Amino acid sequence: MRPAALLAGLAALALPPRCPGCGVVVEADHRFCSACWSGLRFLGDPACARCGIPFAVAGEAVCDPCRRRPPAHGGVRAAVAYGPVARDVALKLKYGGRLALADTMARLMRRQVPGDVTLIVPVPLHRRRLWTRGYNQAVLIADALARATGLPVERHALTRIRATPPLRAMGRSARAKAVAGAFACGDPALFRGQAVLLVDDVHTSGSTTDGCARVLLAAGAASVRVLCWARVVGTDD
Repeated sequence: MRPAALLAGLAALALPPRCPGCGVVVEADHRFCSACWSGLRFLGDPACARCGIPFAVAGEAVCDPCRRRPPAHGGVRAAVAYGPVARDVALKLKYGGRLALADTMARLMRRQVPGDVTLIVPVPLHRRRLWTRGYNQAVLIADALARATGLPVERHALTRIRATPPLRAMGRSARAKAVAGAFACGDPALFRGQAVLLVDDVHTSGSTTDGCARVLLAAGAASVRVLCWARVVGTDD
């Protein structure tokens, strides 16, 4: 046996693949155990073409809230609904330093990438939070999606120039006010005419992605759609 193969075998014995959700040993990297896999609710059609909220039956294209207040972007898609397993995976990446989970997420998000996308853009972090955490989880997911699809990714031209408070407890108008002016495009030419896929880990109120989308469209993007690992279902979005 070659030394490299021997070392790989020893590493596999010492550090076997583990379920991204609960950590039990599994057959291969990025595989979920049967219990965690069953705990993931995969999203797809029928769903609102704008916010991505699932419909009980096919037939409607846009939900009533999106008809009344259309979002700035052209639609949201997510791999899974936000729940205990999806949350644990997101938190391990975001705060636990489990960077390989970005690839796990991207593998399940890839099926939701629209066919006409020309550029992937991650939702930016404010520099203060980036210094504290050391990385932007949205950038890691965007990079993994870029490797999986061959699409280019622009990591730095969309920036968060103002820190924003937590949005979850705010009402719709307060959330919109909180993110107003929080984002900027350093070089609008990078986005001009592009069909942008805006990438994040978790989609909750939608105010952050709406704020990003408005800036990208003002910079000349032809369209902006949102893709995330998990989205909250069943709350005021």
